[in-house]
Amino acid sequence: MLEAVAFLIVGLIFLVWSADKLVFGAAALARNVGISPLVIGMTILAMGSSAPEMMVSATAALDGKTDTAVGNVLGSNIANIALILGITAIIKPLSISSGVIRRELPLMIAVTLIAGAILWDNHLGFVEGILLFVLFTAFIIAMLRISQKEKQQGDKFVEEQESEIPEGVSNGKAAMWVVIGLIVLPLSADALVDSAVVIAKYFGMSDLVIGLTIIAIGTSLPELAASLAGVLKGEDDMAVGNIIGSNVFNILAVMGIPGILNPSVLSEYAMGRDFWVMLAVSLLLVVMCLGKSRSVNRIEGGVLFVCFLAYQIYLFANMAA
Repeated sequence: MLEAVAFLIVGLIFLVWSADKLVFGAAALARNVGISPLVIGMTILAMGSSAPEMMVSATAALDGKTDTAVGNVLGSNIANIALILGITAIIKPLSISSGVIRRELPLMIAVTLIAGAILWDNHLGFVEGILLFVLFTAFIIAMLRISQKEKQQGDKFVEEQESEIPEGVSNGKAAMWVVIGLIVLPLSADALVDSAVVIAKYFGMSDLVIGLTIIAIGTSLPELAASLAGVLKGEDDMAVGNIIGSNVFNILAVMGIPGILNPSVLSEYAMGRDFWVMLAVSLLLVVMCLGKSRSVNRIEGGVLFVCFLAYQIYLFANMAA
């Protein structure tokens, strides 16, 4: 058991590290071959924080653990809002711009409802997986066009994202990090999933619960780092935007993977319990952002954090479900 816990922690550390290095190398190579910084920022960098979820989802699906893959998506989205934004707002209240309220938040709710429509029959099929990827592609194209307009208007979020693209990295070094990332990322994901399964069996946890808890929290660490970095720089929109973007990516890209690789009947709790929690915290965030102050203050951040703790306690009290 202790060996499984050690492998899970090590797998998680290398999963996050290798995803970061893969994104670093890919972004550097893209810049070196002349791809627009805007395109790199809105594709490679934007998807980078969701790379751990994508790899874990693929690994779990190939291992026949589709419930774990779907649980990872639902749990990560819940953690992104209730845990990460909750902690971030407690540290520093978040000001929400009108652009986020007008565009990003409705998009997140719409995509969340799409997830509900797909999970409604407790089955994730191949056609549904393809549909999610088609929507994901359309989302990326739309964001590229919107970001191009915002760049012309001097949007700080776009400029900040472009500034994160590595410069002066040789092709050899960039390629090295891509290769290392491509090797370590699947190995660490496999170690993470295998050890999580051992822990789940030891404690009598279902595949769904292990995805909703340990794996979901672990793979959300990049979003936590990005949000804290953004708010400490005074870029509140960046912190909130990273979370909203990650939630959209998780549903459209990460949830599409198990549908394509291993179409399966899902646990009834994914739709009957966890989807509604994801929708509830998403709507709670919208209500907070629509308040007179147009912000998420420390008290509201505390409310989100308490909601997350209550949900986790409930899950661990009903681990077999």
